[in-house]
Amino acid sequence: MSHEQSDQERVESRAHLLPEEAALGSENPQAQADAILTESDIREEDRNAAPDTVLEDRTSDQTVTPSEPPD
Repeated sequence: MSHEQSDQERVESRAHLLPEEAALGSENPQAQADAILTESDIREEDRNAAPDTVLEDRTSDQTVTPSEPPD
């Protein structure tokens, strides 16, 4: 299977509207799916590509101040 075929299969799969999308309707589900997947691929390749999004790699102990000292 070529890369192009797998992209087309992804678009066809994503073109099935989610319940929220179906409630609003879509003039062109194929184009909508293609746009969503293209943006998703860009964000996957570049974690800083999402507008107004800052992704941080921290653990919970770096973000939460303990209310009690550890035992």
